[in-house]
Amino acid sequence: MILPACSTTILPLLFKLVYSLAFPSIQIQSESDFSIIRKIPTPAGFYRIAYPSHSFASWLENIPLKKNDTVFLYNGRPKSNQTAQYAVLDIPIGNKDLQQCADAVMRLRAMWLHEEGRDTEIHFENNVGKSYRFTLPYSELKFDSYLQTVFSNCGTLSLEKQLKTKPIMKLEIGDVFIRGGSPGHAMIVVDKAVNENGQVVYMLAQSYMPAQDIHIVRNPARSDFGPWFPLEDAKPVFTPEWIFAYNQLRTW
Repeated sequence: MILPACSTTILPLLFKLVYSLAFPSIQIQSESDFSIIRKIPTPAGFYRIAYPSHSFASWLENIPLKKNDTVFLYNGRPKSNQTAQYAVLDIPIGNKDLQQCADAVMRLRAMWLHEEGRDTEIHFENNVGKSYRFTLPYSELKFDSYLQTVFSNCGTLSLEKQLKTKPIMKLEIGDVFIRGGSPGHAMIVVDKAVNENGQVVYMLAQSYMPAQDIHIVRNPARSDFGPWFPLEDAKPVFTPEWIFAYNQLRTW
């Protein structure tokens, strides 16, 4: 199914019923405030896995969250749809309509590589394989300029080509659901939890069109899951504003 990239998806009631039958006993714990992603409560009976301190997964889990859960556009206006987000990442978006879905994913990857001192590994490719590499010395102004160049020349189609295919049941934090093209969309896995039975739930973040705050989305079919999605094989992934096929998971 192909959906307009800037429209809100209304999920069929049939699929909501299917989701309601999955993991029926899971309930979200309550917490009044959380400052980073890993502070968001897991469903009851689920626990987070410990990742190496310098890994991409650990870095994503520790991204700070804004106290205001309103999603704002690049021009400072609130997004028209304020029902998709669960929390908003405290990550810059710039003042141009550039940092959309794939761009947000690329920013997060580039920020982590820089913070790890791996600036020479920061590179993204356009649709014909031209590579855009960040060159030292680093400065915030130079880094922002580099990202704007990347955002202007790369997108879902090029990022999908650059990433590697991965089976959905091997999903890890940092992996990306992506459908390249126009319309297309990309969302990044920012957290994961498991229970004693081996069941897995995960959390997704996105930007969208027009450029806007990166935000963690709610599970639109299971309000008791909050921002968590059950990991299921060979089934579509229904998010508030997009539907991914199970075989559209990619990794770095």
